[in-house]
Order: sequence, then C-alpha cells, then structure tokens
Amino acid sequence: MPVTGIGGFFYRANDPAALQKWYADRLGVVVDFAAPWVQQPGPTMIMPFARDTDYFAADKQWMLNLRVSGLDDLIADLRAAGIVVTTDPAWDSPETGRFARIHDPEGNPLELWEPPAD
Repeated sequence: MPVTGIGGFFYRANDPAALQKWYADRLGVVVDFAAPWVQQPGPTMIMPFARDTDYFAADKQWMLNLRVSGLDDLIADLRAAGIVVTTDPAWDSPETGRFARIHDPEGNPLELWEPPAD
C-alpha cells in the first residue's frame, strides 16, 4: 500500500495560535510546522459514520480521536483545569479500551482513547 500513515490533520480555527497553545498545554500535542508532533506507534482508525449517527454531535462533520495513556490522570488534570470531561462505562470494554470526550476551546469534539493493555 502506498499510504503509510496520517501526515497531518488540518482545520480552520478562529484563533490558531491560542488553539495550538491549548493542545500543547492540555494534551501535550505540539502542533507546529517547524517541529511536528511525532506520535507513538499504534493503531489509527479512519472510519466514516452514517450522516445520522449519534456517536458525536449532529452539527459536527468530524470528531478527532486521540490515543492516550494514563487516561485517569489526564481526566483529573483536564477537570482540574475546568474542562468538562464526559465518560460513560458503556463506551468501555476490555476489547476496545476506555474512552472520554472533551471539546477544545473552539467547540471541536475530541475523543480520548486509552487502548487495552497489551
């Protein structure tokens, strides 16, 4: 296959610099053309959903899923920073891992995914 991975995720923002800082400060994702974020090896899903899905908000065309480790600590840090974190035990399973959802300061939906332990 000629495609070897995701090279970037580009989207519009009202305040790109502030959003870059938020992603770096809150999630450790440095988004900078001069020093791109190099992610750890692991699975990446690219999955279209039906237009009427209720998996994420109907008024959003996309939801970014970020693979994380230490989900409980990350949730605690985000909540301590005043960020609303949604969890639901029904989302979690030993086969798929654990999930939490947040929104960035511009309202973009983010799903945090901790894959199951190897």
